[in-house]
Amino acid sequence: MKKNGSLSVLLKGLLKENPVFVLILGTCPTLATTTNVTGAFGMGIAALAVLVCSNILISLLRKVIPDNVRIPCYIVVIAGFVTIVQMIVQAFLPGLYEMLGVYLPLITVNCIILGRAEMFAGKNNVGKSALDGIGMGLGFTLALVVMATIREVLGNASFAGIEIGFLQNYKIEFLVKAPGGLLVYGCLIALVYVITRGKAPLKKSFSCAGCPNAANCQTGTCEAPAETVAETPAANSEEGGAQ
Repeated sequence: MKKNGSLSVLLKGLLKENPVFVLILGTCPTLATTTNVTGAFGMGIAALAVLVCSNILISLLRKVIPDNVRIPCYIVVIAGFVTIVQMIVQAFLPGLYEMLGVYLPLITVNCIILGRAEMFAGKNNVGKSALDGIGMGLGFTLALVVMATIREVLGNASFAGIEIGFLQNYKIEFLVKAPGGLLVYGCLIALVYVITRGKAPLKKSFSCAGCPNAANCQTGTCEAPAETVAETPAANSEEGGAQ
């Protein structure tokens, strides 16, 4: 594996393909766990651990898992690692376990983890899959912590539960509520869009390999064939002339 290629796989999840601000995945835990920096960081690290472990195992088994049952198999693998992480957090960090509540076991159906399993780990070797899991996990954690910092500092006048005295009279409590979370989320998405000049999601090229309708697709590609696009105006003009 080339060094530059490895670095690209690792770093793309931080900003260029950030799962929260660019790919817009994992919205539910993003909004629900970012009212407190501690909870946001805990959720991010838990998701990172599951993402890395599941990516590695799925990559190892990618040639063994039958294609027609790959999604159920991926979910079983992810659920197994989520259960392990949940038990560890419950045993050693009971406060964090109570804080995250139902959102910890719901990592099983987090679109980020299942999406990376389907789009990357199931098609690449163990090394790249591990780096992809680390990069996407760090990107997810970074997004949660940044969003939680804004909401907690401005909304609760505290950081990780520690009160900030001079802000106590200037709380914007709206920010720790659901509408405030959506506002902060939207502003951060817009900021990342400006930083990346809107090119990050548009530069992605998608194939039909992971599409459930690929077998029934007549074009064989996710984009309209060039000849179809080119012929459409001509066809329309001929029909107009005939009329």
